[in-house]
Amino acid sequence: MTLETPEAPSEVLLHSCCAPCSAAILEWMLDHGIKPTIFFYNPNIYPQKEYLIRKREIDRYAEKLGVRIIDGDYCHELWRISVLGLENEPERGKRCLACFSHRLLVTAECARKEGITHYTTTLAGSRWKSLEQIRAAAERADSLIPGVRYWDVNWKKGGLQERRSVLLKENNFYNQLYCGCEFSMGHLSDEQKIIILK
Repeated sequence: MTLETPEAPSEVLLHSCCAPCSAAILEWMLDHGIKPTIFFYNPNIYPQKEYLIRKREIDRYAEKLGVRIIDGDYCHELWRISVLGLENEPERGKRCLACFSHRLLVTAECARKEGITHYTTTLAGSRWKSLEQIRAAAERADSLIPGVRYWDVNWKKGGLQERRSVLLKENNFYNQLYCGCEFSMGHLSDEQKIIILK
């Protein structure tokens, strides 16, 4: 897989939203001599049952790869405060920017504490997410947390989207039906919502 990237650091803190979105990125990093540490920080995920399912999957994959994982705290109420007043925003609207800003700020702080100078996010590999919003959120985090820098890679490129699909099937990952927050469940059928919220 050929992927255009800025100069690659030797070690990266990878903010992971889930195992399916992380798998191809982690594989690419390991294949290119980059040491990843996974940071699972997703207080946006609702309900907690869904959060735990997604966490279990990334834990399982990290163990398979022998990659260290750091578990961020799950505090959905804190995340709700970060998007207060933006509940009715559309997907890719101001709520998503606020969500990314919160999660990447905490990621940058984790990188600083761990002594890892660069961080990136699997959010930049999702076809449903705005790269412009992710970059704006990372720019804000970089300005507030000295000594760390966002490694700006478009993880949608270089065949990683296709590889994601292959790894999803190979590892029999749980493949979620929505972004994670309760406000992104609008496109789900009533039946799907019942299953998730049950």
